[in-house]
Amino acid sequence: MTRALALSLCLALAPFAVGCASAPAAGATGATSSPAVASPEQACLELANRAPSGKSAAPDKITVRHVLVKHAGAKNPRERVTRSRGQACLRAAEARDKVLAGLSFDEAVGAYSDEPGAATRAGSLGELTRSEVDPAFGAAAFDLDRGQMSDVVESPSGFHLILRTE
Repeated sequence: MTRALALSLCLALAPFAVGCASAPAAGATGATSSPAVASPEQACLELANRAPSGKSAAPDKITVRHVLVKHAGAKNPRERVTRSRGQACLRAAEARDKVLAGLSFDEAVGAYSDEPGAATRAGSLGELTRSEVDPAFGAAAFDLDRGQMSDVVESPSGFHLILRTE
């Protein structure tokens, strides 16, 4: 993992005091306590499972595109996918960082998504209602504003980056 990815994970997780040597451990008191340092994979997994803010005015339907990074233990894994859960999370975080650095979402789908046919439809899932998708995916997707990309989100299918388009 690159230093930039580790730093972005630390910055994203700073409010949760996970994975950053400079952040005090949860429940730590006084300057003599040592922080809990998580591995990069553990920090990524905790970020991917963080609860969204929970918008109160979410629409009934949205249109989204996504990058799906699978791991060997994911629902319906493809035969060629042998990566661990932690490795899949870090790969999704890498895709996120590349998009934030200027890679188009279409290019990220083509380079990172393990979903069959994703590249030909630019990762589009079309119009969705919250009840049609996994609860974690739905919570993250419906929390987004139009044109906003999620952070890494874990579902039983793997790790997602979600881009709300409508």
